[in-house]
Amino acid sequence: MGHLLREPLLGPLVALVIAIVIFSSVSNSFLNPQNVSLILQQSVVVGILAVGQTLIILTSGIDLSIGAVAVFGTIVMAQTAGANGPFMALGATLLVCVVFGAINGGLVTALRLPPFIVTLGTFTAIQAATRLLAGSETYRVEPGVLTFLGTSFRVGSFSTTYGVVAMLLVYLGTWYALSQTAWGRHVYAVGGNPQASDLSGIKSQRVLLSVYVTTGVIAAIAAWAALGRIPNADPNAYQNANLESITAVVIGGTSLFGGRGGVGGTLVGTLIVGVLRNGLTQAGVDNLYQNIATGVLVIVAVAVDQFARRRSQ
Repeated sequence: MGHLLREPLLGPLVALVIAIVIFSSVSNSFLNPQNVSLILQQSVVVGILAVGQTLIILTSGIDLSIGAVAVFGTIVMAQTAGANGPFMALGATLLVCVVFGAINGGLVTALRLPPFIVTLGTFTAIQAATRLLAGSETYRVEPGVLTFLGTSFRVGSFSTTYGVVAMLLVYLGTWYALSQTAWGRHVYAVGGNPQASDLSGIKSQRVLLSVYVTTGVIAAIAAWAALGRIPNADPNAYQNANLESITAVVIGGTSLFGGRGGVGGTLVGTLIVGVLRNGLTQAGVDNLYQNIATGVLVIVAVAVDQFARRRSQ
């Protein structure tokens, strides 16, 4: 048990293996290539959002608005594409999502407001703005650039989509930024001890703002991936995206207290959430009970994180 607590990635990997063993024993089709591909495809949007959530949580914050930002982005993308083409739509979505990220970051850094309160407020505002912008309509997106990430290809006998590749590239790029650059070291320093980082010459508020802006970029990528997954821009889509992205981060070993963890664990956490959802669906478990299971996972993961933090002190 102590070894699992000292190695943040080991616990999630063990949990993933246990979940796979359990569900593969319940369903003979769980580990067939088609279902494994389906799990990966179903994990793309939440998996990408979880990367942005990881960055925020590493700085001792939390982002309750990232899912709503991505959904707003899908509406902007679909509406803009009709009159201005897909590339203008992608650019407009990127701009809008970055602006939302900058607003969150500006309120947290300039006014020193708690990230939970800021993003709860912007989540409510963005969700309302999405419904005002879309009305009660769902926008169908024509096949092409905007649905490209939903295009499938084969690697031997295994079929997957470019959305899965995009998700893995987002993880790889973020891992490199966090582990191999000064910016990444500053992110960990600000999350671990902001006062000490200020004294060491790190501009903490600037680092925080850059993290929120980067999260806006990641939300735009998630919006693009969402239209690839389902080519409809629906203002009511991805209602559980925030909870599932936080779940993936926390069960992946990133501490809610900041400064510890990383996107490697988040990727494992994303797969755990995907395996759990898919396995419970195959077992015929109602979606409401699946939500209960997800909530229990979050509580258990936070309790383990709290216990590990107390032991380290």
